[in-house]
Amino acid sequence: LSICGKLCYAIGGAPNQVAGSAAAFFLQIYLLDIAHITPFHASLVLFIGKASGAVTDPVAGFFISKSRWTKIGRLMPWMLACTPFTVVSYFFMWYLPPFVSGRVAWYLTFYCLFQALTTLFQVPYSALTMFLSTDQKERDSATAYRMTMEVLGTLIGAALQGQIVASAHVSHHCTVTPPENTTDSWHDTPSFPDPSDPLSHQAKVYMIAAGVIGGVYLLGVIILFLGVKEKDDPYALNSDRAIPFCKGLGLTMKHGPYVKLTASFLLISTAVQLEQSNFVLFCTHAAGLRNHFQYLVVTILISAAVSIPFWQKFLQRFGKKCAACGISWMIPFAVMLVTIPNLILAYVVAFVSGLSIAASLLLPWSMLPDVVDNFRLRNPHGKGHETIFYSSYVFFTKMSAGIGLGISAAGLEFTGYKPGICRQSDDVILTLKILIGAVPAILILVGLFILLFYPITEESRKETKLALEALR
Repeated sequence: LSICGKLCYAIGGAPNQVAGSAAAFFLQIYLLDIAHITPFHASLVLFIGKASGAVTDPVAGFFISKSRWTKIGRLMPWMLACTPFTVVSYFFMWYLPPFVSGRVAWYLTFYCLFQALTTLFQVPYSALTMFLSTDQKERDSATAYRMTMEVLGTLIGAALQGQIVASAHVSHHCTVTPPENTTDSWHDTPSFPDPSDPLSHQAKVYMIAAGVIGGVYLLGVIILFLGVKEKDDPYALNSDRAIPFCKGLGLTMKHGPYVKLTASFLLISTAVQLEQSNFVLFCTHAAGLRNHFQYLVVTILISAAVSIPFWQKFLQRFGKKCAACGISWMIPFAVMLVTIPNLILAYVVAFVSGLSIAASLLLPWSMLPDVVDNFRLRNPHGKGHETIFYSSYVFFTKMSAGIGLGISAAGLEFTGYKPGICRQSDDVILTLKILIGAVPAILILVGLFILLFYPITEESRKETKLALEALR
């Protein structure tokens, strides 16, 4: 693979991360403080939206596995066809409608559409790794390029969104220290008026950010189409038949390495999602860092982007399972931030969290091709199973993340979160601390414990490579 080809492949996946990052960091606070819908309804939007994307994964995998080879490949037509609709649904997801009573239905509709359409892009795009090269090192290298660019995309999305919409969440009223004899009225004072007008400043800046990110989407997909050529499976014989989707799904669910890998990283990815979705709320309401959240988010993502090459070298030298230890680095620092909220400590936590997030992003997508190769060796006369593996993996991680986000938003509703006020109640602050500190720590530790039983080692990878070369 040429460096140019790897770069074009990597750039193609970045827009999905740009949009996903903006939604992960800012959608919850947007729904609560700008759209002024209740935390319960926000939890419904987040959970049902994620669930709709998750349900689309096996459906997308089914239809993609049935699609025929075209002049531009079997996967590329799907990515090109869904992109314009994805951009439109993304823009309206951040549009503040002039009516109030139907806002929940509005955001639910367009968030579900966005999640479903990004799935139609993500499933063929992630499976495309298997059709770039048959060499494990080349695929690992392409995956490292992809993860670096996706983390940069996450950085660009959070930075663009953070800088453009920061003025919608910074209130000079809330930075004033209340007098000692303050009453509860200060706690109940809204930091902003209800932005029910779609032309209000808060609504405008979110629509501007959505338009900019939509343009990035189109540019990335054009580069992917022009720079990447899809290659058919070179191991397949003319007599080989595509594995039926339902049969293939049953086989993947019985494949030990896949089950352990998926179980581990669905817990870890849920922990990262909880950190992302609640970080801005935590900085704003629980840590007194209202004016610094956008810079902390950028610090996290710069750290993640810079450390991807380090983790790639680390896993090549010490193995992929050993590299998983880096995911646990964020735990002690996050607990420290929760217990000792301090600006300098917050930047240290942001930097270390970026290192851990980079490892959690790179490892599953680097390990999944090894699982697919292992399955291919055990089922030598079937083909078309790649999209089944990738679609079902994304299904499980999205479902777990949706459940986690829904529970976290419901927790804020239960403890009495009030949108737009200067200071939340002590119960809300405690809930945010638990969602940032305790819950992710438990999920990461359980996920890493499951990963200890993952059977594919560096030696078995080499044996699989030799066996597949002999099969070819």
